[in-house]
Amino acid sequence: MTVTERVRKFVRQNFFVGEEEPLLAETSLIATGIVDSTGMLEVISFLETEFDIRVREDETVPENLETIGLISAFVARKLSSAA
Repeated sequence: MTVTERVRKFVRQNFFVGEEEPLLAETSLIATGIVDSTGMLEVISFLETEFDIRVREDETVPENLETIGLISAFVARKLSSAA
């Protein structure tokens, strides 16, 4: 399962987004109301646990975490810098 698929699965399961609802890589998790500020803490915790990365406070910006696509790219950068 790819990073994108794992993140999408987590969002669907934890934020009750049904399979029939579109959840594209470009869908804003915040603007659509799928994830609120508390939910974003859950997303960050998931990323740290699932991918064994550390998300610094200065990295918790929309450019890294607003969409599944941005999250996947962020995780990929973190994983490649750790290698």
